[in-house]
Amino acid sequence: MSLAPGLSVPAKLSDAIAATLERRILDGVFRPGDKLPAERDLAVELGVSRPSLREAMQKLAVRGLLWRRQGDGTFVTDALQSVFADPWREMLAAQPNLREDMLEFRRLLAAQTAEWAAQRRAEADMTLLAATFARLTAAFEAGATEEIETLAACDRAFHQAIADAAHNVFSAHLTATLLRFLADDLRVNLAELKAVPRAFALLETQQQAVFAAICDRRPAAARLAAEAHIDFIHASLAQSLRSAARRETAVRRLQTQDATFPIFSP
Repeated sequence: MSLAPGLSVPAKLSDAIAATLERRILDGVFRPGDKLPAERDLAVELGVSRPSLREAMQKLAVRGLLWRRQGDGTFVTDALQSVFADPWREMLAAQPNLREDMLEFRRLLAAQTAEWAAQRRAEADMTLLAATFARLTAAFEAGATEEIETLAACDRAFHQAIADAAHNVFSAHLTATLLRFLADDLRVNLAELKAVPRAFALLETQQQAVFAAICDRRPAAARLAAEAHIDFIHASLAQSLRSAARRETAVRRLQTQDATFPIFSP
């Protein structure tokens, strides 16, 4: 069997198999929620016995990376993302000021992954990236403005494909984590942007610029395009929050005045 690159041969075969499967999880070959191939097929692919494979999978299950559903197979858990994401999601909800720090970090991460993707992407990466970009474009152009959930899902998939093409395990998983607990915000932002003239056209143009720079292997242009996209999202979010605050103030003022100065019909 072929071990993951850079790994030495462990003392036990099951450890070597576990290391290979772990590497596939880290590299995003197996993603959270994915069902692993049938035990028989995976053993043949790796060139190992089923008992050794079963022992290796049990090791990863003990570590929380895999879980087995009786009669249905073995699945990848979301342990690499949920441990970080879950407490931060609660704090973001309770501490709105944290969003500024989060957006600042997202800008840094998105710019770096776009730059790396333009430098490092392989042809197989471009196949996946082109597919996600095509779905995103279709979502913008085929009336998905009324299906915010579909548009948001396509947007997340596109950004994750860029992070995967960067070929950095930590940035790929950090991107997945950020996208995970930004899912609700993204839906809200897109819903708010529906009311802004040409906002969706601008978003599509920005995504096109990132995609084109990665296609053409222009790292600096990819970084700048990603930064411009996040800056637009940041500014739009700030405007949305200000508009919401003004609406809330106006409602409170109206309620107070109605209570203080009742309006009587003649």
